[in-house]
Amino acid sequence: MDRSPLLANVLLDEVDKELERRGHAFVRYADDCNVYVRSRRAGERVMELLRRLYAGLRLRVNEAKSAVDRPQNRKLLGYSFWNAGGMQVKRKVAPKALTAMRDRVRELTRPTRSQSIARVVEDLRSYLTGWKNYFRLADTPKIFRELDEWIRHRLRALHLRHWKRGRTTYRELRARGAPERVAAQVAASTRRWWKNSAMAIHIAFPIRYFDELGVPRLAA
Repeated sequence: MDRSPLLANVLLDEVDKELERRGHAFVRYADDCNVYVRSRRAGERVMELLRRLYAGLRLRVNEAKSAVDRPQNRKLLGYSFWNAGGMQVKRKVAPKALTAMRDRVRELTRPTRSQSIARVVEDLRSYLTGWKNYFRLADTPKIFRELDEWIRHRLRALHLRHWKRGRTTYRELRARGAPERVAAQVAASTRRWWKNSAMAIHIAFPIRYFDELGVPRLAA
């Protein structure tokens, strides 16, 4: 069991109390802490305060990872912020966390993966369900819709990759309701999986198909 968050909470309890005493808005998990103030000048004062408080505990602020900056440029536990206008600040998935998510989905849906679509979806469902629950507080429905479309795009491409031959591709697409022209065009260039999966084969693989497979919708 990792005891570092528990130890950090014990050690940094004095820091929390001092920040509360001064009326600062802050969030801390283990040794990761964000303090929110109204100006850069106030931020620099708080940073100096934290250096003194940490030094009193025989700790040091990690200068490489710490900064006085706008909230939307910083992250905490995978979250960041964006300005929605009208003095509204909302939560979003931090860029680094979003990149890590895309990399994981690419790994699970890589074209050379030999498992069946059902197995790929099972692994995706396990990962995406946890990811969605963790980032459920993010106020970015458009980003989640785009991710849903991208994931379905990758799964359509994986179907084409599994079929391999033009004859099989044509037969399977026609059986799923794709127009004859589209099925023939895709079957004629079977190795262009990614480009072909962006064509009208959504008719053969509508959103309902992926819902029935059990692919979670992030934007739902």
